[in-house]
Amino acid sequence: MAKSLSNIPTYFILITFLIDLIFAQPNDVLPHQLHTLHIATSLRVDGSATATASRDFGKLVRKTPAAVLYPSSIEDIISLLKFSYNQSSPFTVAARGCGHSLRGQAMAPSGVVVEMTSLKPSGAGIGIRVGKNNSGTAPGFYADVGGYQLWIDVLQASLEHGLAPVSWTDYLHLTVGGTLSNAGVSGQTFRHGPQISNVYEMDVITGKGELVTCSKDMNSELFYAVLGGLGQFGIITRARIPLQPAPKRVKWVRMLYDDFSAFSQDQEHLISIDGGLDYLEGSLITLHSPPNNWRSSFFSKSDYPRISSLLTKNGIVYCIEVVKYYDDLTSHTVDKELQEMFKGLRFLPGLIFTKDVTLVDFLDRVHKGELDLRAKGLWDVPHPWLNLFVPKSRISDFNSGVFKDIILKSNQTIGPLLVYPMIRNKWDNRMSAAIPDEDIFYSVALLHSSGGDDWETLENQNKQILSFCDKAGIEIKQYLHRYTTKEDWMNHFGPKWKIFEDRKAQFDPKMILSPGQQIFNSI
Repeated sequence: MAKSLSNIPTYFILITFLIDLIFAQPNDVLPHQLHTLHIATSLRVDGSATATASRDFGKLVRKTPAAVLYPSSIEDIISLLKFSYNQSSPFTVAARGCGHSLRGQAMAPSGVVVEMTSLKPSGAGIGIRVGKNNSGTAPGFYADVGGYQLWIDVLQASLEHGLAPVSWTDYLHLTVGGTLSNAGVSGQTFRHGPQISNVYEMDVITGKGELVTCSKDMNSELFYAVLGGLGQFGIITRARIPLQPAPKRVKWVRMLYDDFSAFSQDQEHLISIDGGLDYLEGSLITLHSPPNNWRSSFFSKSDYPRISSLLTKNGIVYCIEVVKYYDDLTSHTVDKELQEMFKGLRFLPGLIFTKDVTLVDFLDRVHKGELDLRAKGLWDVPHPWLNLFVPKSRISDFNSGVFKDIILKSNQTIGPLLVYPMIRNKWDNRMSAAIPDEDIFYSVALLHSSGGDDWETLENQNKQILSFCDKAGIEIKQYLHRYTTKEDWMNHFGPKWKIFEDRKAQFDPKMILSPGQQIFNSI
């Protein structure tokens, strides 16, 4: 016999009503005509779809869209954007790859989120195609890649031809369109520049719903706008990535320091060697940020006693991590080349460690840590990360005020701490990305993971670090950021702001795209 409504507690009925209201309300924001278009069958408004699109890797922000589009073709995305653009009151649209944004950047509150990865199984997208250009301004091999493709898939597909891209992020399970919308940095950046400096051409859907092919020589204003443009000017549906012959293996070396000046100066020396290393990153080891973490398990258990002794003595141990690629032709010379480069370095005697692994094992090292954390239920947790670009002239002050003061005194478990140099002339200033105005600047990444309850403590620490930089006059640039005021964005872009604003007016005049960045949209 069915239960009477009178037997159901009033509070339960009220809660159910409120939940239904929360998920139903945004759907009424979209024009009803949208559901009459051919893309209506790919549009979902149910709570399961919108809930997934309302969260990201950061787990710090939740903004619910009115609907989620699962496109089966590029034309579906074009139709969506054209429809919005032609409305008297356009709705916002955000492209979502793997959801690895940190603070809601790929969300569209009361708008439509486009799940780009749904193009992959449909087979209607670009896929990954390797080709060769024998003429023109960019001769050589390349890969035409759908913006929704993962970098790990680009690697595997290009390796089938004995080729590979040259610039990477530390984590390869990100979409091509996602990293190109930010910058894409890692230990290869000092040599090859960020990923945005390694693109021949793109297909982009603008905020007007126009599909445009762009490059340095064709529709160049859109090309430079989109690269590092935080999704403000268009959705990347294809990118042509340069390829080079792929090495088979890598020599992977780590050296330990107890002095920051020696640590930073040796990094700067190593990146200055022409044709030298293929990868360089620096990191910190503390009692609360152990030698092995989810980024890689490099050190053996037998190395721990010596490292622990150093930590007890100094509180912080600095680590330089370098890689030299090699293949059959260079296998007999790679060790000698490294020894030559290491002459004069001031790492602690005897504290140099070497591994020999395949190229794929090295490039995809972070994924192994991800699988381990997922198995333990520690991957889908809040990530109050802080990523900064710090001018070389102030990196010592940053070490004293942040690493040796704020971080060391925090006495709480944190994630990996990275600090490594990059070279400004490897970046193209015509692109949207904003970086410090010095020849060398450092990428600093505080990759915190929270157990769930302490994320606010870590977030407050981030605020403390930013406040220190402001008071000390350290002109940092935030990376993977999301400011909340127009003034902050104007300060971030500096002299580029007017260009950025003009490009928005040209390519997305109704401010439809990527509202989650909160540059031109208040949410």
